[in-house]
Amino acid sequence: MAISDWPAEERPREKLLARGAAALSDAELLAIFLRTGVQGCSAVDLARQLLEHFGGLRPLLECSQTDFCVAHGLGPAKYVQLQAVLEMSRRHLEAQLVRDSALESPAMVRQYLASRLRHEPREVFACLLLDNRHRVIRYEALFYGTINAASVHPREVVKLALAHNAAALILAHNHPSGVAEPSQADRQITDRLVQSLGLVDIRVLDHMVIGDGETVSFAERGLL
Repeated sequence: MAISDWPAEERPREKLLARGAAALSDAELLAIFLRTGVQGCSAVDLARQLLEHFGGLRPLLECSQTDFCVAHGLGPAKYVQLQAVLEMSRRHLEAQLVRDSALESPAMVRQYLASRLRHEPREVFACLLLDNRHRVIRYEALFYGTINAASVHPREVVKLALAHNAAALILAHNHPSGVAEPSQADRQITDRLVQSLGLVDIRVLDHMVIGDGETVSFAERGLL
């Protein structure tokens, strides 16, 4: 049966308009994104098949272009649309942080940094540059690969902060293993950066380690 033949309250679009997006299942949300199904399969049925194939919504959203495009009912056009939606979501979070103080919105900071770093297959070290009211100036990924004391250069972080007239910053990096527990190397890097930035009166407010579903804050742990 085509979705158009379903009762109005069960159709994903009508359900969203009546009850809000949060009331929809993953399959229903994905069906709205897909817009149409394939021969003999409604958009909702196709969405359920894709979620089963990828193992859930998050693996589908974070899969490679190759894996995405070879799945039944998907292709380059849908991949482009999906990447645009994800980037709009990240920019929406960033716009909220620019308006509000990062210190007053710690949950949003975590969410934003997780959206940037959680899916990365390798370690990425980044900075969130803040003005004197702790509003976000910009996000910048600086170093890639295995993050250790030798690969993160304090002078580059200092140069970036001075170039944008930052008064403070939040450090962040991901652990592709999914385990967010800070390592000894993470602590050493943080100490070096706090000392180097302190020489030019720039404060390090936090260092967040992004794992799979978990974010560890150095400030909350008393490690700063």
